[in-house]
Amino acid sequence: MAKTTGKRYGVWIIVILLFVGLLGFGTGGLTGNLRTIGTVGSKEITVAAYQSELTQQINAFEQQMGNQISMDEARQMGVDQMALQRLVQQRALDNEASLIGLSVGDERVRDEVLRVPAFTNLQGDFDRAAYAETLRRNGLTETTFEDSLREDLTRTLLQGAVVGGIPAPQAYAETLVTFIAEERSITMATVTADDLDAPVPGPSANEIEAYYDANPEDFTTPETREISYALLTPDMIQGELEVDEGSVRSLYEERAEQFIRPERRLVERLVFGTEERAETAKARIDSGEITFDALVDERGLDLSDIDLGDVSRDDIGEAADPVFEAAAGDVVGPEPSSLGPALFRVNAILGAEETPFEEAEPELRAELGAGRARRVIEAMIEDINDMIASGFTVEDLADQTDLELGTISLAEGSRDGPAAYEAFREAAAELEEGAFLDVTELMDGGIAVLRLDSVTAPTVEPLTEVTPRARELATAAKQQEAVMAHATELADRIDPLTTFDTLGLEPRTVQNITRRGFVEGTPAGFVDEVFDMDVSDVRVIDGGDDGAVIVRLDTVADPVEDGPRQTAELEAVAESAAQGIAQDIFNAYSRAVQTRTDVTIDESAVNAVNAQLQ
Repeated sequence: MAKTTGKRYGVWIIVILLFVGLLGFGTGGLTGNLRTIGTVGSKEITVAAYQSELTQQINAFEQQMGNQISMDEARQMGVDQMALQRLVQQRALDNEASLIGLSVGDERVRDEVLRVPAFTNLQGDFDRAAYAETLRRNGLTETTFEDSLREDLTRTLLQGAVVGGIPAPQAYAETLVTFIAEERSITMATVTADDLDAPVPGPSANEIEAYYDANPEDFTTPETREISYALLTPDMIQGELEVDEGSVRSLYEERAEQFIRPERRLVERLVFGTEERAETAKARIDSGEITFDALVDERGLDLSDIDLGDVSRDDIGEAADPVFEAAAGDVVGPEPSSLGPALFRVNAILGAEETPFEEAEPELRAELGAGRARRVIEAMIEDINDMIASGFTVEDLADQTDLELGTISLAEGSRDGPAAYEAFREAAAELEEGAFLDVTELMDGGIAVLRLDSVTAPTVEPLTEVTPRARELATAAKQQEAVMAHATELADRIDPLTTFDTLGLEPRTVQNITRRGFVEGTPAGFVDEVFDMDVSDVRVIDGGDDGAVIVRLDTVADPVEDGPRQTAELEAVAESAAQGIAQDIFNAYSRAVQTRTDVTIDESAVNAVNAQLQ
């Protein structure tokens, strides 16, 4: 079922992405005259398409990095060039499709337009008036939208023609799966300081000094950078900015779905191909022959595949009444669904929730205040840059503006005060003494101007100042050395027939370990060590603070042939490899098409779009 759904909605997702990408990027985004940024063959690259692609690429980078990035930062990372290159590639393929006469028909375009939710009425039927109005509001004509949709569908068709029919590389998949699924069985035991015959004497003065000399990194202070800064964050001025109740109420009304939530259910839906199959499954559950969970497993699905999550009446259509009348744990159906007849299990009942305005007001007022504070700070940046250009110091900025003066000693790992901001730490790390001041924008909308006052290089502290720590570390090292020596002595007496307990050890047998496995209570790299051993080998592995591990490899086993787990993994690896080969082939084809296609880019138009997105 999951695979069928994926194929059914593959192109549908493209339609939604295309539509969402076009929303908000009409003809008035920059100027009334700037419409394109270049051509690829006979195909234009529109300003709207570039804006949309660039915004998507920036959003993707922000999700990966975990913080917002400015347009300048995006350009430094080459995000704008990536977006442009992607559009050039797409338009080259569109141009190629036109040259070879490839296109999808009007009926296919019509079918996809009918599926877009924004073009339907409350009954779920296509509404031509809504279609025309939605496009008009976003500066699009029906012809423009349908042409873009046709090109997207045609490009997908072209890609399918290029990579279709590529066989899965079975030999490669079998070799890889065999390697991954090989199994090892071991006997192991842990040796600690408690197993030593006598306590380890403390280190002598010479041993402490020897440890100190051999491990200078344990006694080296990190580089420290003394920073003076002028800082302003939204929290610092938010309380001074008035937010009227009307604005708060408007935001409350806009967020009505957040504060006024209808009764809901946590529901799972198991879909069947026919009504008869669904009824048979329900009868088996009612008779006690099978549980709902077992039925899902029998279908080859996971519960996550059928989980609808938190749903309201409107979310499940015709099944709403029986589902919302059921008790928690009940299975109801068969009932109609968008994918066919289905059984529904109600896992929990969530009552209606309403947060009155009076309770929501403080949070909403704070949000509006923070937004207003961010805008106030943003409006100050140009003036502050002008002051810096006029020779203002951080002290002058703190004296003449709302920025507050401060100093901080920054070392690796510092997170106190303004060092909690990643942008602040990065700016401080790049500063040089005497460098021109610059405004650093912080993730919450604040700003900081930093000056490097001095740098203290990493320094090895004198032994006289770190003797207690050196003694502690030398003691631990000497004890671990003794543990390893004792473990090695025991390991030398172990052979395939020796039982660990005859040596005073507490053995532990672990079977069917794979390369992806993990053995609890073992140091990092333990499994790699095991797979580096031959049968009957005995090895001592350093466990650090936990002592040492003696391990004997007892057996090596090939994967179980035709086992369900191996079969599934074999199919997954083969499919993944085939997809990778197909992608490589298509990329090569795409590059070849682009090479033979004339590309013209208006750099001034690109710069104008980038400036608009600052």
